[in-house]
Amino acid sequence: MSPAPRVSTLAPLRQRSFRFQWPSDLATSWAFEMETLILGWYVLTETGSVVLLSLFGALQLVGTLISPLFGVAGDRVGHRRVLCAMRIVYAVLAAILTTLALTGTLSPAAVFAVTALAGLVRPSDMGMRNALIGATMPPPLLMGALSIERTSADSAKIVGALSGAALVAALGTGRAYLVVTGLYLLAFALTLGVQERITRRAGGSVTSPWRELADGVAYVRTTPSLLAAIVLAFLLNFAAYPMSQGLMPYVAREVYGTDRTGLSYLLASFAGGGLAGSVLLSARGGVVPPARTMLVAAALWFALLLVFARVEVAALGMALLALAGFVQSFAMVPLAAVLLRVGNPLFRGRVMGLRMLAVYGLPVGLLVAGPLIAAIGFPGSATLYAGFGLASTAAIALFWRRHLWPLDAPANARQG
Repeated sequence: MSPAPRVSTLAPLRQRSFRFQWPSDLATSWAFEMETLILGWYVLTETGSVVLLSLFGALQLVGTLISPLFGVAGDRVGHRRVLCAMRIVYAVLAAILTTLALTGTLSPAAVFAVTALAGLVRPSDMGMRNALIGATMPPPLLMGALSIERTSADSAKIVGALSGAALVAALGTGRAYLVVTGLYLLAFALTLGVQERITRRAGGSVTSPWRELADGVAYVRTTPSLLAAIVLAFLLNFAAYPMSQGLMPYVAREVYGTDRTGLSYLLASFAGGGLAGSVLLSARGGVVPPARTMLVAAALWFALLLVFARVEVAALGMALLALAGFVQSFAMVPLAAVLLRVGNPLFRGRVMGLRMLAVYGLPVGLLVAGPLIAAIGFPGSATLYAGFGLASTAAIALFWRRHLWPLDAPANARQG
């Protein structure tokens, strides 16, 4: 009995393509988190404005509106090729910021401009990663692979946050950005090692990208479990992530009265909980019903944020963030599994592109939160967000209960 969990945990790494993809995604995620912390703190300290901090966070995700087109491209030419092109773009933009910082010409305006350009591409990265896993991983190993993949993002929030603060303190912004640029170039090189078999449509017919996108939208709209998962993803991005991550620079400075190091600890707490959840799922994810699990975990996440909204002690806040991060993994990994298992392989890229369109909830949530916090404060704003999220999760579970709750529903199919 005892060897079984170990085999289940390590099996995805026995696939050659995944041995290249996972470290590539890991390097990209580390670079993302380092950039977010370095630039977020720079914007806040240079401008002193929570509204501009919210704008910075929103600009990173402006490309969610075109994420479905990345999915169309992935279905056409292969998800590996799309990821390679995206990671070259990250490296070029990071090199621009490196140059500006080393020459002493970095400014908030330049940060906003480069962030907006990166934000056109960056939101589609996670969707393309998951689509590539779906294209290269045998179905019995899918949940384990998605869980291991999630550790790349979770560990990055720890390593990236802590190392980002340490590198800037030790080397300065310009030299720290040399490390970021190097990570993006490493990610590109590793992505080249992934081998993907592209699924071709019957007859090899080629239609316009807009027609293919419309077909993907119609497919999701007429598949209840896919539509429910994407609606839940939008809700979590709108109401949960802003209070768990996006506004942490404000919480660190204004609520807990701490500095950049304290901010890194807050971010690392949420990520540490997420990493623990992802590791547990990588070992035992095959026995959980995905759709039911994502609903319960989403409700618990919002319940924890209701408590977090009223906490004014940093240590307790970190503990609550760690618990929120833990249940976050049990919401997001099964959600991705539902989309990849239920969906037709011919629509894999478009389904994941539409899922990434749900990330648009995050910039919307951030932009609403900025003025709201300025008007009623963080505790009241966080309470409103968490309460709305909890009620909406219940509504999703009720409306799509026939497709999400029964254990014999396709969306609850276990690994095997």
